[in-house]
Amino acid sequence: SARRILLLGEGNFSFAAALCEAAAAARFVATCYEGEEEVSGRALAARNIRRLRERGAEVLFSVDCRKLKDYFLPSDRVFSCVYFNFPHCGRKAGVVKNRELLAQFFSSCAEVLAENGEVHVALCSGQGGTPADRPRREWHNSWQIVAVAAEARFILSDVRPFNAESIHGYKCTGYRSQDKSFSVEGALNHVFTRSTPLLHLKPMVCQMELGSRRVSFQVPQMLVDKINRGFLELNSEHPVRTVKEKLTAVLSQTFPIQSIDCSLSLLHQGHIGGVCHSNVFWIIPKSEQNASTEQMANGLANAVLFSHIDFCKDADENGCMKVQEGNLISEQYFLRPSLLRYVQTLTERATFLPGTLYVLSGPVFRKCPVSPHSLPVFHEVVFVGAVDKAMESSFIQVLVDTIRSSIHLLHQTGCKLNVTLQEATSFERTELNDFAVSESQITKIQHSICMETDALGCFEKGCCVGTVGTACGGAKSSGLVVVFASLNLDLLAMLVCGIADWRMLWTSDERFLSQFLGEELRLFKSFSLYPPSYVHDVSFWIPEREQFDEVAFHTIARQVSRETVISIQLIDSFQHSETARKSLCYRLTYQSCDKALSCQEAAEMQLLFRKEIQRYLHVTLR
Repeated sequence: SARRILLLGEGNFSFAAALCEAAAAARFVATCYEGEEEVSGRALAARNIRRLRERGAEVLFSVDCRKLKDYFLPSDRVFSCVYFNFPHCGRKAGVVKNRELLAQFFSSCAEVLAENGEVHVALCSGQGGTPADRPRREWHNSWQIVAVAAEARFILSDVRPFNAESIHGYKCTGYRSQDKSFSVEGALNHVFTRSTPLLHLKPMVCQMELGSRRVSFQVPQMLVDKINRGFLELNSEHPVRTVKEKLTAVLSQTFPIQSIDCSLSLLHQGHIGGVCHSNVFWIIPKSEQNASTEQMANGLANAVLFSHIDFCKDADENGCMKVQEGNLISEQYFLRPSLLRYVQTLTERATFLPGTLYVLSGPVFRKCPVSPHSLPVFHEVVFVGAVDKAMESSFIQVLVDTIRSSIHLLHQTGCKLNVTLQEATSFERTELNDFAVSESQITKIQHSICMETDALGCFEKGCCVGTVGTACGGAKSSGLVVVFASLNLDLLAMLVCGIADWRMLWTSDERFLSQFLGEELRLFKSFSLYPPSYVHDVSFWIPEREQFDEVAFHTIARQVSRETVISIQLIDSFQHSETARKSLCYRLTYQSCDKALSCQEAAEMQLLFRKEIQRYLHVTLR
């Protein structure tokens, strides 16, 4: 009874009358664009108006869908649902004018729709321009309804067939602004909801204990919304935590399990070993004298202060960072790229027991190229145990078999996908291996754990979700060997729950977590369908005698776009015959998986991206 439903553009009010009878408890406001005298002169319309009024509905005339707030008092401007069937400018108006009509309608709708309300727009076959249309028109010849709605912060959350035959008494009229019917075969009802706003991230300072010191550091801009999200905390119902708990429960049936509950530092100090220096987020010391007034007020004056360097190219042959003047930094820190760096520390503890499987988990960070399953931050779980060297092979085999069984069990409790596992016995430089501990600490990666599914296009060729191997050093007895299994929980959750885009795991939209209440793994249903994408090219000359840092190029794109760049492709490379200067041309595709992204916003991001690559990579734009 609390639902108020607004119907716009009613020609003969037959749809409004049918809906009013079907949902008698709701309160209806039915409107049309024509004046009352003109509409009342049509017999069918007059009968339906009487039916509506007899049921308590309000009927309004001469209502312009582009100025909705003008027709209602402020207290009456909240509608649970707005229907607009087959909008059209009239006569022979083309696609451009009808796009403009929709844009103004959605903008007006935003002023009268409840926060959790819906906007239903029915369009004839092919008009919407989405993959749901059969047949689908070329984009430029459609109404581009999803892109138009994004300008008013709406996302397409559902598409349903518009079955006119199932609506009792409904008769569609209005062909070329006349009282004539038109074909609605293949018509679709597009359901839009409000989008959460694009994030405008503010600088963030994080505090923690590092050894005997309390330190504070500026969080890298692209990670501000991903630090301290608490996905693995006890009260979390995030699928990443559910995957970890179910994996651990299965392993506990075979091995004694002990979780390491102590807080693991986000920062590492020292050399990065086998990891490329451009793939880590560097944190460098910042003197207390340079602390801001705000930092002093927040009690950071007594802490060791650090700042973040986004894109620094200078490093020595060991991967040690240098300041711009070329001097080596005495204290080198970086955000942890893997939890495997804690294996040696763990095994050196007096409480470390051979035969027990210890569990470490938490988020890890790395710079990486833009791709569907290259994650700049993800949650890693590491299982660590020590056994006699004579038992190494059998222990590893049991561990691999148990992990395989637990993943198959996850598959059964989640979505019914065609998932397979593959073990690789040779060392493979996978995405996860790139961020393992240095080669002096890892002796052998014996298995790469891979999964495949034909349900998600980005995983058709298989995806490495973890590694199993042995680590040297740290064991209290020379007769012991340390075995570890490292798994990417985010990729596992995506595969099990059918989540095609890693960014969805980090959304702040409640419609994501609401699908996983009760710590159950279910097939994810996206609340943002067919999001619009925008393509922009950039070409530039790279600096002479400098190697182009493509990882930094991708990282800048991630940062300025707030993770809305989904693809970066090198489409052309040219070297000048006389000067030998080299030019590159890249194509960037912008698309948001959970929020409305407008054409104008993408264009502004591209302009900022062009400025930032000039500033940090010293390229010359063409």
